[in-house]
Amino acid sequence: MSEIIHAYCDESCHLENDQMRAMVLGAVWCPASNRAELARKIKALKKEHGLPPQTEIKWVKVSPGQLNFYRALLDFFFDEPLLHFRGLVVPDKQALDHDRFAQSHDEFYYKMWFLLLNRLIDPANHYRIFLDIKDTQGQAKVSKLHDVLCNANYDFDRSVIESIELVHSHDVLLLQLADLLIGAIGYVHRGLQASPAKLALVAHLRHRSGLRLEQSSLLKAEKFNLFVWRPQT
Repeated sequence: MSEIIHAYCDESCHLENDQMRAMVLGAVWCPASNRAELARKIKALKKEHGLPPQTEIKWVKVSPGQLNFYRALLDFFFDEPLLHFRGLVVPDKQALDHDRFAQSHDEFYYKMWFLLLNRLIDPANHYRIFLDIKDTQGQAKVSKLHDVLCNANYDFDRSVIESIELVHSHDVLLLQLADLLIGAIGYVHRGLQASPAKLALVAHLRHRSGLRLEQSSLLKAEKFNLFVWRPQT
């Protein structure tokens, strides 16, 4: 039977000149009918670990005092069959040669989102995609991305990819989960070592995913799918 799927998308260091080497995009998705139940489970996990309900889940907030909660949250993701993740990493933006391919960085950015999201699309289902608000260009960005995805899937009436919407991450727990996962992946690809708590969480993610995180997962991986993009040489 046809399902409505909600995909919650986040991005890290996607700008061309932000002085950060690796760009990471990621999406957590689940059946729309289960999103409220999953959010309740995450809220219950917060309560179990003594965190206020309004506490926002973010990679930048990972600390020794909250490490047990974040480790439990990763376990929740991997143990919950309704949740899935796909991430995409561009390891070194400085190595990109946009002129060679007659493209701008913005055009490259949309290509990467296409590579990430297009593998999720099953024409038998319907998709609503939610992207974290980052800047004032957001609405133009999602309109363009919607056009690209629909055209690639011959979805000219937008009956498959129904919408791409901007939302505030502090209102959406599953989007916050995407932030956590791409944050850990980005930490690895930027070679950072400063936080013992973050290193411990990266180690737990490696253990649960079975991946080193520096390389792509199997293409067919459904639970935790990672694509490390490499430029043509």
